[in-house]
Amino acid sequence: MRSTVPPRDVAAEITALIIARIEAGTPPWKRPWTLGSGGRPLRHCGTAYTGINNLYLWAVADANGYKSRYWMTYRQAGELGGQVRRGEKSAISVYYSSMTKDNEAPGAAGAASGDTKTIRFLRAYSVFNASQIDGLDARFYPDNTPPPPIAPSDRQAAIDAFFAPIPARIGYGGNGAYYDRVNDAIQLPDPAAFKSADHLASTKSHECAHWTGHSDRLARTFGKKFGDNDYAKEELLAEITSGLVCADLGLANEIHDSHASYVAHWLTVLRADKTAIIKAAAKAERAYQYLKAFSTAPADGSFVRVRELEDA
Repeated sequence: MRSTVPPRDVAAEITALIIARIEAGTPPWKRPWTLGSGGRPLRHCGTAYTGINNLYLWAVADANGYKSRYWMTYRQAGELGGQVRRGEKSAISVYYSSMTKDNEAPGAAGAASGDTKTIRFLRAYSVFNASQIDGLDARFYPDNTPPPPIAPSDRQAAIDAFFAPIPARIGYGGNGAYYDRVNDAIQLPDPAAFKSADHLASTKSHECAHWTGHSDRLARTFGKKFGDNDYAKEELLAEITSGLVCADLGLANEIHDSHASYVAHWLTVLRADKTAIIKAAAKAERAYQYLKAFSTAPADGSFVRVRELEDA
């Protein structure tokens, strides 16, 4: 007998959870690493998730208090000697797949008989956090003892290694942090105005994210005025990118206390388009990889333009 269970609208599910976390005051790119050992969510093999999976699994972990970075399918857990506890609810991991379809109206204007078109669609599979699984190797479970506070100087080498090669023009002074797209320059307050070097790096990562959108780089549309959809999307992208940079460097991404007006604009965009957060996550991933590539470029100084990344 054919199942009557309706297909899952994974884009709607993801968007609903992201909206819920924003409304709760904890966007997933802001505070995921305070719950566990920090960094991006990882597959069972240790490979980091990217794109929307990164944000979604951060949000699930934050909502449920999971402390492990590792996620895996039921079968993978068993192969690793673990057992998902009875009653545990799975999360979803998504990827894009595609299919070809014959043109439904051969001979129509602009379409030749026998033409095919490629249709891309979102697929999902179920995963569990290691915190929901018993019997795994100790490496899958974080130490529950909170780590001692790390002095900013302990991270300064990593901060410098990431930001120093980025060829953005950065000026210091004044009381505002912003990217001037007309002059293609970043302006930040004097370093002494920040609570710590970590906070300075967090702010710099947000503005560097905007810098990647210039027409000579990733060529994004910034929006014409505060509050329009493109402006809100660009600010959302910069926040997510900053979260990725901070996760990479082990920093707390708390410097940008999202103003209520920004949050309201984000929610408007997300509620109007259930795919908006997926697109924003993909573009933020691309911006992060663009910035990261400067510190991982070959010794000969060559630089390969970053392609947009997707989960496979």
